[in-house]
Formats: sequence, C-alpha cells, structure tokens
Amino acid sequence: MAEKAKLHLEYIINSSPRILYPYLIEPNELAQWFADDVNYHDGIYEFIWDNESHRAKVAASKENKSVKFKWLDDEPHYFEMEILQDELTNDVALAITDFVKEEDLEERKKIWDNSISYLQSVIGA
Repeated sequence: MAEKAKLHLEYIINSSPRILYPYLIEPNELAQWFADDVNYHDGIYEFIWDNESHRAKVAASKENKSVKFKWLDDEPHYFEMEILQDELTNDVALAITDFVKEEDLEERKKIWDNSISYLQSVIGA
C-alpha cells in the first residue's frame, strides 16, 4: 500500500452548524455536493464518483459537530469533516481531514475547494 499524507483544510462557511450538519452525514444531502451519488444500506455508505464506487462507514459522529468516515477499501484511512464555531464571533468553519498520495496532494486540494464551493452554493452560504 502506498504511503499517504494527511491533508488538513479549513473553509469558512456562512451557515449554522444545525443547517450544515445534515449535509455532512445524510446520503441525499451528501449526493448534492460531495459525490455523484450516495447510497446507504446496513450502516454502509457507498460514495460514487465517475461510476466508481467507494464504501465507508461512520466511525464517529457528534451531532452538529463532526462526522468521521472510515474507508472499507482503504484501511486504515478515513476522512473527517468537523464543524468549528468561534465562541466570540460565532463564525463557522468546516475542517476537513483526508489522506492522499503525495503526488495527488494538489489535485485533492482543488477537488475539496470545488466541493466546498459547491456545498456553499447548495446551502446558500
């Protein structure tokens, strides 16, 4: 297995955690911005990009805070989306943790940038 680098990104999201959270965990909402399609059955999420399927399960979640998906076909890697809210300003950010091959790092950053931009348009942020 090729070694992967940990990628951590943060994006300001003009939304409340309560509105944002379903877009991080609900299959229909994830399919609106994250993958071409998302299916859910027996605790397993199937993410589909370009007719290619990748399966994951929720390893941890905190309502209106975070969700961590563990890839079933890429152990021990995962991706996590965490909602951060500044206590003073109430600004909301979305922190992304992902793992990617070193040579694909810049491309993956662009994919996340585009996905988060699309998420912001979907939720009207």
